[in-house]
Amino acid sequence: MATATRKTVAQGASSPGKAALPVKPSARLAAKASAKPAKGGRKSASKASPPLEAMSAVKPAKAVKALKPVKLARPPKADKPRKPKLVRDSFTIPKPEYAVLDTLKARALKTGKTVKKSELLRAGIKALAALPDLAFAAALDAVPALKTGRPAKG
Repeated sequence: MATATRKTVAQGASSPGKAALPVKPSARLAAKASAKPAKGGRKSASKASPPLEAMSAVKPAKAVKALKPVKLARPPKADKPRKPKLVRDSFTIPKPEYAVLDTLKARALKTGKTVKKSELLRAGIKALAALPDLAFAAALDAVPALKTGRPAKG
């Protein structure tokens, strides 16, 4: 029992009669390592390596961000005309006027152009828009008004 008392006193128990809690061997080694002076016989803060906790807390250098490629300014693109938004619509037209569309398509083929009905209608709208007000009013008077809605089945 005398040897147990010596160990507890050496480990730092306050009195030789009290039993101290057992100390793990790894704690003893850590205490001895911290008490040892650095090589060369004296403690030097400049030559001592930083503790592991300090090394793990080191953040990566910001110089890495500086290595990102720099985006060069692009030359301005040529203004490309945007496609107009298309609108789909339906309308009622009398059969004789609808037949005129077929006649106009055949007339366009004689000139060497193929056209669709929608292209003919758009060309007619442009022609109407180019007319002066008196001629435009005369063209509107030449077209009879129709009853709106779907035609009756027959």
